Amino acid sequence: MAGVIEERGIGRLTEHRFPPGSIAAYNVLMADITPDHNPVTLNDFQGYIRDRYYDTDSARGTPGTFMWLIEEIGELATTLQKIKGEGGDTSGGSTHEDLEGEFADVLAWLCTLANINDIDLTAAITKKYLAGEGPKGHK
Repeated sequence: MAGVIEERGIGRLTEHRFPPGSIAAYNVLMADITPDHNPVTLNDFQGYIRDRYYDTDSARGTPGTFMWLIEEIGELATTLQKIKGEGGDTSGGSTHEDLEGEFADVLAWLCTLANINDIDLTAAITKKYLAGEGPKGHK
C-alpha cells in the first residue's frame, strides 16, 4: 500500500504517493523546508514517521516502543546535564547540536508511540492546550 505525503505550500496542496518509508517520500516532504518556506508541521512529521516506520513500530508494540522513548529521554537528560557542565564522565555529546539531535529523537519516538496507539498528536494538543483556556499550568 502506498504512503501519502501531502505537500503544502503557498496556495497549493499536492498529494504524492510513494511506498511507505521511501526516501522519495522523505525528499518530497523535506524539499520545501528552507528559511524561505514554511517549516514542517507536527502533523507532517508524525505522518512521515508513520509512513517510514509503522510496520516495525507496531510489531514492537507499545511496551517496547515506550522503553525506547524513555531511553531517548534519558539521553536528552544526560546531554542537558553535560551542557551545563554537570554531566561528569558519561557517554553522549555536550554540544548544542547534540542537544538538538536528542530533542529530535524524543519527538520522533513520541510520534512513533502515538502512531501505534492511533493518536493524532496535533488533534490531541489542540484539544487539550489550544481549545478553551487549556490546563491551568499548576505543576
